[in-house]
Amino acid sequence: MRPPGRCGVPRASPALLLLTLLVPLLWAPRGVGAGAGAGAPSELRVRVRLPDGQVTEESLQADSDADSISLELRKPDGTLISFTADFKKDVKIFRALILGELEKGQSQFQALCFVTRLHHNEIIPSEAMAKLRQKNPRAVRQAEEVRGPEQMHMDIAVNFSQGALLSPHLRNVCAEAVDAIYTRQEDVRFWLEQGVDGSVFEALPKASEQVLLPRCGQVGDRGKPCICRYGLSLAWYPCMLKYCHGRDRPAPYKCGIRSCQKNYSFDFYVPQKQLCLWDEDP
Repeated sequence: MRPPGRCGVPRASPALLLLTLLVPLLWAPRGVGAGAGAGAPSELRVRVRLPDGQVTEESLQADSDADSISLELRKPDGTLISFTADFKKDVKIFRALILGELEKGQSQFQALCFVTRLHHNEIIPSEAMAKLRQKNPRAVRQAEEVRGPEQMHMDIAVNFSQGALLSPHLRNVCAEAVDAIYTRQEDVRFWLEQGVDGSVFEALPKASEQVLLPRCGQVGDRGKPCICRYGLSLAWYPCMLKYCHGRDRPAPYKCGIRSCQKNYSFDFYVPQKQLCLWDEDP
Protein backbone atom coordinates (compact mmCIF):
# COMPACT_ATOMS: atom_id res chain seq x y z
CA MET A 1 0.00 0.00 0.00
CA ARG A 2 1.38 3.41 -0.93
CA PRO A 3 1.94 6.07 1.76
CA PRO A 4 -1.19 8.06 2.65
CA GLY A 5 -1.70 11.62 1.50
CA ARG A 6 -1.11 13.44 -1.71
CA CYS A 7 0.19 16.92 -2.43
CA GLY A 8 -2.08 19.40 -4.12
CA VAL A 9 -4.54 22.17 -3.55
CA PRO A 10 -7.88 21.22 -1.92
CA ARG A 11 -10.85 21.62 -4.21
CA ALA A 12 -13.33 24.26 -3.25
CA SER A 13 -16.93 23.17 -2.81
CA PRO A 14 -19.20 24.41 -5.63
CA ALA A 15 -20.96 27.65 -4.78
CA LEU A 16 -24.65 27.01 -4.20
CA LEU A 17 -27.44 29.54 -3.79
CA LEU A 18 -28.10 30.27 -0.07
CA LEU A 19 -31.74 29.65 0.69
CA THR A 20 -34.21 32.09 2.26
CA LEU A 21 -34.11 31.80 6.04
CA LEU A 22 -36.66 31.44 8.89
CA VAL A 23 -36.00 31.18 12.66
CA PRO A 24 -35.09 29.15 14.55
CA LEU A 25 -33.91 26.13 12.55
CA LEU A 26 -37.40 24.86 11.90
CA TRP A 27 -39.34 22.59 9.62
CA ALA A 28 -40.35 24.67 6.58
CA PRO A 29 -42.65 23.75 3.70
CA ARG A 30 -41.10 22.60 0.45
CA GLY A 31 -40.59 25.38 -2.03
CA VAL A 32 -39.66 28.07 0.50
CA GLY A 33 -36.32 29.49 -0.67
CA ALA A 34 -34.69 31.67 -3.24
CA GLY A 35 -34.35 29.91 -6.51
CA ALA A 36 -33.97 26.36 -5.25
CA GLY A 37 -35.36 24.24 -8.06
CA ALA A 38 -37.09 20.94 -7.52
CA GLY A 39 -34.54 18.27 -6.72
CA ALA A 40 -31.66 20.77 -6.65
CA PRO A 41 -29.20 20.41 -3.76
CA SER A 42 -29.89 22.92 -0.98
CA GLU A 43 -27.29 24.60 1.22
CA LEU A 44 -27.49 26.12 4.67
CA ARG A 45 -24.62 28.05 6.29
CA VAL A 46 -24.59 28.09 10.08
CA ARG A 47 -22.20 29.68 12.57
CA VAL A 48 -21.35 27.08 15.19
CA ARG A 49 -19.36 27.01 18.41
CA LEU A 50 -16.59 24.41 18.47
CA PRO A 51 -15.79 22.33 21.58
CA ASP A 52 -12.85 24.65 22.37
CA GLY A 53 -15.18 27.67 22.38
CA GLN A 54 -14.11 29.13 19.05
CA VAL A 55 -16.67 29.92 16.35
CA THR A 56 -16.57 28.80 12.72
CA GLU A 57 -18.96 28.62 9.78
CA GLU A 58 -20.42 25.28 8.83
CA SER A 59 -21.95 24.43 5.48
CA LEU A 60 -24.71 21.80 5.31
CA GLN A 61 -25.91 20.53 1.94
CA ALA A 62 -28.75 18.15 1.21
CA ASP A 63 -29.60 16.38 -2.04
CA SER A 64 -32.95 14.64 -1.69
CA ASP A 65 -32.68 13.07 -5.16
CA ALA A 66 -29.34 11.43 -4.35
CA ASP A 67 -30.57 10.89 -0.75
CA SER A 68 -27.38 12.31 0.70
CA ILE A 69 -26.20 14.97 3.14
CA SER A 70 -22.84 16.67 3.42
CA LEU A 71 -21.36 18.88 6.12
CA GLU A 72 -18.16 20.91 5.92
CA LEU A 73 -16.31 23.17 8.37
CA ARG A 74 -12.85 24.66 8.72
CA LYS A 75 -11.09 24.45 12.08
CA PRO A 76 -9.12 27.43 13.43
CA ASP A 77 -5.83 25.69 12.52
CA GLY A 78 -6.92 25.54 8.86
CA THR A 79 -7.92 21.86 8.81
CA LEU A 80 -10.95 21.25 6.59
CA ILE A 81 -13.36 18.62 7.95
CA SER A 82 -16.15 17.16 5.85
CA PHE A 83 -18.80 14.54 6.51
CA THR A 84 -20.98 12.83 3.89
CA ALA A 85 -23.98 10.62 4.62
CA ASP A 86 -25.10 8.37 1.74
CA PHE A 87 -28.46 6.95 2.80
CA LYS A 88 -28.85 4.85 -0.36
CA LYS A 89 -25.66 2.89 0.30
CA ASP A 90 -25.60 2.96 4.13
CA VAL A 91 -22.23 4.72 4.02
CA LYS A 92 -20.81 7.70 5.85
CA ILE A 93 -17.51 9.32 4.87
CA PHE A 94 -15.32 11.51 7.05
CA ARG A 95 -12.57 13.48 5.33
CA ALA A 96 -9.84 15.63 6.85
CA LEU A 97 -7.55 17.92 4.86
CA ILE A 98 -4.73 18.70 7.29
CA LEU A 99 -2.24 21.47 6.60
CA GLY A 100 1.29 20.05 6.45
CA GLU A 101 4.27 21.27 8.46
CA LEU A 102 6.74 22.15 5.70
CA GLU A 103 9.58 22.67 8.17
CA LYS A 104 9.17 18.99 9.18
CA GLY A 105 9.36 17.77 5.60
CA GLN A 106 5.63 17.30 5.08
CA SER A 107 3.73 18.12 1.92
CA GLN A 108 1.43 21.15 1.62
CA PHE A 109 -1.45 19.18 3.08
CA GLN A 110 -2.35 15.62 4.02
CA ALA A 111 -5.72 14.06 3.28
CA LEU A 112 -7.42 11.28 5.24
CA CYS A 113 -10.73 9.51 4.58
CA PHE A 114 -12.56 7.25 7.02
CA VAL A 115 -15.53 5.26 5.72
CA THR A 116 -18.01 3.58 8.06
CA ARG A 117 -21.52 2.18 8.04
CA LEU A 118 -24.32 4.73 8.27
CA HIS A 119 -27.20 3.98 10.62
CA HIS A 120 -30.25 5.96 9.57
CA ASN A 121 -31.05 7.17 13.08
CA GLU A 122 -27.72 9.04 13.31
CA ILE A 123 -28.85 12.11 11.38
CA ILE A 124 -32.10 13.49 9.98
CA PRO A 125 -33.20 12.37 6.47
CA SER A 126 -31.94 14.29 3.44
CA GLU A 127 -35.44 15.50 2.57
CA ALA A 128 -35.80 17.00 6.06
CA MET A 129 -32.35 18.59 5.89
CA ALA A 130 -33.26 20.27 2.60
CA LYS A 131 -36.11 22.10 4.37
CA LEU A 132 -34.06 23.70 7.14
CA ARG A 133 -34.03 27.52 7.27
CA GLN A 134 -32.78 30.16 9.70
CA LYS A 135 -33.73 33.79 10.11
CA ASN A 136 -30.53 35.13 11.68
CA PRO A 137 -27.43 33.80 9.88
CA ARG A 138 -25.15 35.60 12.38
CA ALA A 139 -26.49 33.68 15.37
CA VAL A 140 -24.00 31.22 16.87
CA ARG A 141 -25.44 27.72 17.23
CA GLN A 142 -24.45 25.30 19.96
CA ALA A 143 -25.53 21.67 20.01
CA GLU A 144 -28.40 20.78 22.33
CA GLU A 145 -27.04 17.28 22.93
CA VAL A 146 -23.48 15.99 23.20
CA ARG A 147 -23.47 12.37 22.07
CA GLY A 148 -20.93 9.92 23.44
CA PRO A 149 -17.54 9.77 21.70
CA GLU A 150 -16.82 6.90 19.34
CA GLN A 151 -13.41 5.31 18.89
CA MET A 152 -12.80 3.09 15.87
CA HIS A 153 -9.93 0.88 14.76
CA MET A 154 -9.66 1.16 10.98
CA ASP A 155 -8.00 -2.07 9.84
CA ILE A 156 -9.01 -2.23 6.16
CA ALA A 157 -8.05 0.02 3.23
CA VAL A 158 -10.52 1.09 0.53
CA ASN A 159 -9.43 0.75 -3.09
CA PHE A 160 -10.06 4.22 -4.52
CA SER A 161 -10.36 2.97 -8.11
CA GLN A 162 -13.26 0.71 -7.05
CA GLY A 163 -14.71 3.07 -4.45
CA ALA A 164 -17.75 4.02 -6.53
CA LEU A 165 -19.03 0.47 -6.00
CA LEU A 166 -19.29 1.31 -2.29
CA SER A 167 -20.61 4.87 -2.68
CA PRO A 168 -20.72 7.19 -5.72
CA HIS A 169 -19.67 10.04 -3.41
CA LEU A 170 -16.36 8.46 -2.44
CA ARG A 171 -14.60 9.29 -5.70
CA ASN A 172 -15.19 13.02 -5.27
CA VAL A 173 -14.93 13.32 -1.49
CA CYS A 174 -11.73 11.25 -1.19
CA ALA A 175 -9.99 12.38 -4.39
CA GLU A 176 -7.12 13.93 -2.40
CA ALA A 177 -6.78 10.85 -0.16
CA VAL A 178 -6.36 8.15 -2.81
CA ASP A 179 -3.91 6.15 -0.69
CA ALA A 180 -5.37 6.98 2.72
CA ILE A 181 -8.95 5.69 2.73
CA TYR A 182 -9.71 3.46 5.70
CA THR A 183 -12.59 1.37 6.97
CA ARG A 184 -13.04 -1.51 9.42
CA GLN A 185 -13.79 -5.21 9.17
CA GLU A 186 -17.19 -5.16 10.86
CA ASP A 187 -18.51 -2.60 8.36
CA VAL A 188 -16.95 -4.47 5.43
CA ARG A 189 -18.83 -7.61 6.46
CA PHE A 190 -22.11 -5.69 6.40
CA TRP A 191 -21.44 -4.18 2.96
CA LEU A 192 -20.39 -7.54 1.50
CA GLU A 193 -23.71 -8.97 2.71
CA GLN A 194 -25.43 -6.11 0.87
CA GLY A 195 -23.72 -7.15 -2.38
CA VAL A 196 -20.74 -4.76 -2.51
CA ASP A 197 -17.88 -6.29 -4.52
CA GLY A 198 -14.90 -7.47 -2.48
CA SER A 199 -12.48 -5.72 -4.85
CA VAL A 200 -13.35 -2.46 -3.07
CA PHE A 201 -11.38 -3.52 0.00
CA GLU A 202 -7.69 -4.18 0.60
CA ALA A 203 -6.05 -5.82 3.58
CA LEU A 204 -3.74 -3.84 5.83
CA PRO A 205 -1.25 -5.60 8.14
CA LYS A 206 -3.10 -8.22 10.17
CA ALA A 207 -4.68 -7.14 13.41
CA SER A 208 -2.26 -9.39 15.32
CA GLU A 209 0.66 -7.58 13.68
CA GLN A 210 -0.86 -4.16 14.32
CA VAL A 211 -1.28 -4.95 18.02
CA LEU A 212 2.50 -5.26 18.23
CA LEU A 213 3.01 -1.81 16.71
CA PRO A 214 3.34 1.18 19.04
CA ARG A 215 1.31 4.35 18.83
CA CYS A 216 3.04 6.92 16.64
CA GLY A 217 3.45 9.22 19.63
CA GLN A 218 5.75 6.62 21.19
CA VAL A 219 8.00 6.24 18.15
CA GLY A 220 11.14 8.34 17.78
CA ASP A 221 12.13 7.36 14.24
CA ARG A 222 9.87 9.09 11.72
CA GLY A 223 10.55 6.37 9.15
CA LYS A 224 9.11 3.55 11.28
CA PRO A 225 5.56 2.12 10.94
CA CYS A 226 3.12 2.77 13.78
CA ILE A 227 -0.53 3.14 14.70
CA CYS A 228 -1.76 6.67 14.12
CA ARG A 229 -4.73 8.27 15.85
CA TYR A 230 -6.77 11.09 14.39
CA GLY A 231 -9.69 12.74 16.15
CA LEU A 232 -12.37 15.01 14.77
CA SER A 233 -15.61 16.55 15.95
CA LEU A 234 -18.92 17.22 14.27
CA ALA A 235 -19.66 20.31 16.35
CA TRP A 236 -23.26 20.83 15.23
CA TYR A 237 -25.55 18.69 13.09
CA PRO A 238 -29.31 17.97 12.98
CA CYS A 239 -29.55 14.54 14.58
CA MET A 240 -33.29 14.16 15.25
CA LEU A 241 -36.63 15.52 14.14
CA LYS A 242 -38.93 17.18 16.66
CA TYR A 243 -42.67 16.54 16.64
CA CYS A 244 -45.36 18.85 17.94
CA HIS A 245 -49.01 18.36 18.88
CA GLY A 246 -51.74 20.77 17.82
CA ARG A 247 -55.37 21.11 18.88
CA ASP A 248 -56.53 21.04 15.27
CA ARG A 249 -54.21 18.18 14.25
CA PRO A 250 -55.05 14.61 15.27
CA ALA A 251 -51.49 13.36 14.74
CA PRO A 252 -48.08 14.75 15.73
CA TYR A 253 -46.40 16.81 13.01
CA LYS A 254 -42.76 17.65 12.27
CA CYS A 255 -41.94 21.08 13.67
CA GLY A 256 -38.17 21.32 14.06
CA ILE A 257 -34.90 19.54 14.72
CA ARG A 258 -32.66 18.60 17.62
CA SER A 259 -28.97 19.38 17.18
CA CYS A 260 -26.09 17.20 18.35
CA GLN A 261 -22.32 17.23 18.73
CA LYS A 262 -20.22 14.06 18.46
CA ASN A 263 -16.50 13.31 18.66
CA TYR A 264 -14.82 10.55 16.66
CA SER A 265 -11.39 9.00 17.05
CA PHE A 266 -9.79 6.78 14.39
CA ASP A 267 -6.79 4.47 14.86
CA PHE A 268 -5.09 3.29 11.66
CA TYR A 269 -1.82 1.88 10.35
CA VAL A 270 0.75 4.16 8.71
CA PRO A 271 3.98 2.86 7.13
CA GLN A 272 5.98 5.71 8.66
CA LYS A 273 5.51 8.13 11.54
CA GLN A 274 6.17 11.04 9.16
CA LEU A 275 2.55 10.62 8.05
CA CYS A 276 1.23 11.15 11.59
CA LEU A 277 3.14 14.04 13.12
CA TRP A 278 0.04 15.44 14.90
CA ASP A 279 0.07 12.34 17.10
CA GLU A 280 3.41 13.08 18.75
CA ASP A 281 2.15 12.94 22.33
CA PRO A 282 1.66 9.46 23.85
